[in-house]
Amino acid sequence: MRLVGPSGEQVGIVPLAKALELAQEYDLDLVEVAATARPPVCKLMDYGKFKYESAMKAREARKNQAHTVIKEMKLRPKIDPHDYDTKKGHVVRFLKQGDKVKITIMFRGREQSRPELGYRLLQRLAEDVQDLGFVESNPKQDGRNMIMVLGPHKKKTEAMAEAREAQAARKAERQGLTADAPEQSAEEPAEA
Repeated sequence: MRLVGPSGEQVGIVPLAKALELAQEYDLDLVEVAATARPPVCKLMDYGKFKYESAMKAREARKNQAHTVIKEMKLRPKIDPHDYDTKKGHVVRFLKQGDKVKITIMFRGREQSRPELGYRLLQRLAEDVQDLGFVESNPKQDGRNMIMVLGPHKKKTEAMAEAREAQAARKAERQGLTADAPEQSAEEPAEA
């Protein structure tokens, strides 16, 4: 078998008995790296440490992984301006967090004969949030509903990183404020 040493150096082609002897001498494990190669490739390593490090890398990768989430916001064609602003605020928050937003306009009764009202409302919303997101799916009539999907300009991982940085900055600022606060001695009474 072809043997690779503990620091990655090539030992050469050695018999199995010699490789096991070297593994015992270095107090390491003999691990088969490439079984299909001719001759098979083995490496001297601490297998427990290798497994632990690979598990930690996988855990770190999962931590930084972003799950694609589609948030949904439902509107009506005759929405009040204040309600529209509130719903738009939610859409802005979702897009800042890096989530996609599905906007649904629900039509009832006679409203179904006026789909242009819903279309204009969706276009207005898309224009209001164009600095944070883009129209991923144009407005489409789907039975009694009209649907549009907005996608964020930022990726979810970028948004998560910015949120962590902002949180760390707020925490540092809070700690800085508590450290700068003058301490009162036990003898001086606090003013009421």
